[in-house]
Amino acid sequence: MEKCAKIYVAGHRGLVGSAIVRELQRQGYENLVLRNSKELDLRCQQAVQEFFQQERPEYVVDAAAKVGGIGANSTYPAEFIYDNLMIQTNLIHAAHETQVKKLLFLGSSCIYPKMALQPLKEEYLLTGALEPTNEAYAIAKISGIKMCEFYAKQYGDCFISAMPTNLYGINDNFDLQNSHVLPALLRKLHEAKVNQAPQVVVWGTGTPRREFLFVDDLANACVFLLQNYDQPEFVNIGTGSDLTIAELALLMADIVGYRGELVFDASKPDGTPVKRLDVSALNSLGWQASTSLEEGIRKTYAWYLENAGNM
Repeated sequence: MEKCAKIYVAGHRGLVGSAIVRELQRQGYENLVLRNSKELDLRCQQAVQEFFQQERPEYVVDAAAKVGGIGANSTYPAEFIYDNLMIQTNLIHAAHETQVKKLLFLGSSCIYPKMALQPLKEEYLLTGALEPTNEAYAIAKISGIKMCEFYAKQYGDCFISAMPTNLYGINDNFDLQNSHVLPALLRKLHEAKVNQAPQVVVWGTGTPRREFLFVDDLANACVFLLQNYDQPEFVNIGTGSDLTIAELALLMADIVGYRGELVFDASKPDGTPVKRLDVSALNSLGWQASTSLEEGIRKTYAWYLENAGNM
């Protein structure tokens, strides 16, 4: 991928897209095409087709998606499946029609069956029932993976897919109702510290195990795949290690400096009991994560403190 290559990053203002833009620029890629949702509604097929015909990007990264935590997925399943299906379908097909050199589609580790063996290998896709709380999002993302595979098979398009584990980091969503567990808990702990609250309530039992990847590491992996990978089979992106939600809460409380009690609300859903990716395929290609969980959370908290007033 030449430094002058024209690269379109869809979803560049989100957690993932903004990190990919930062990484591309860090590596010297400056010919980036960027549009926000007001400038280009990716759910509109005609608008997407006209954009691709006009701009003719050589490379495309699909980091655009409607995302959220358990609460949002459970409350708005129709929006999650519709918006994500429309976004990715329009992007993939337009990339095909304009003969894009390579497209990278980003999914999520929630595509795997709820009770799949651990760690999650790429071959476990579609071998069992999905986790009900994020089924709509997972089905959309599985469709995107398969669409890329089938376009590669039928047309020879170089459309690749990657499945990140749970992400966090700079430019995350810290909404208490609709965000993922790590940013929501970070905000809860910070506000409890400021308000000297005696306790913080954590959703669920605290026993589920989760893997977390700093978003800047993900961005580095994505650029690595754009430069070095051209197979239709999707690859996992993660750290290969996990911890319980209770352990995460304790670590975050220590980083934030909150000294109160952590109370686990078992009436709230836990989601999948264990979710850890097998990242041996990506490691064998020569990439592995470099940011420890503690280091990543400290960087995220520092960014949150600087930007909380603007949220």
